[in-house]
Amino acid sequence: MASGNLSNHPDGLDPDTIDRPVFSATIRPHQSLSRLGFRIVMGGCCLVSLVVSVWCWRMGFWPVAGFFGLDMLAVYVALKVSFRRGRSFEEVMISQIEILIARVSHRGERREWRFNPLWTKLTQVEDEEYGLQRLTLVSRREHVTVARDASPEERAQVARGLSAALAQVKKGY
Repeated sequence: MASGNLSNHPDGLDPDTIDRPVFSATIRPHQSLSRLGFRIVMGGCCLVSLVVSVWCWRMGFWPVAGFFGLDMLAVYVALKVSFRRGRSFEEVMISQIEILIARVSHRGERREWRFNPLWTKLTQVEDEEYGLQRLTLVSRREHVTVARDASPEERAQVARGLSAALAQVKKGY
């Protein structure tokens, strides 16, 4: 029969917490326009286009109306592509035994990288004027860029979390 404190492992790690994440983040690209905002922008652009097109048509410049229609089509397509790309995301999870980086594209394609946290280091490329430009996890000969679609401020926040989590995991060994 076992006695003593069963919640602590002799090596100092609780076996029940070994798989729990020390750090977990989902990173999504920034989108400043909601669906309602999209409708408002498209409605305003179409209204301005219609008014100017009617005025140009009445003045005898009828080809302008067709070009305004093409412009509205181009704006619509560009915003739809932006919305679609906004569905992509990255997941970063660090546990005591593994680093998992998963990148899901806007098409739903998933790509994963798994590293040992003891062999992984975090490299940062900073610019004095623009802030943190690149955040990379390096393990052996493999490099994976993290938070590609984040702003420099958000990337710096992710870097602080990753650094703290890696230090905590490495401290445990």
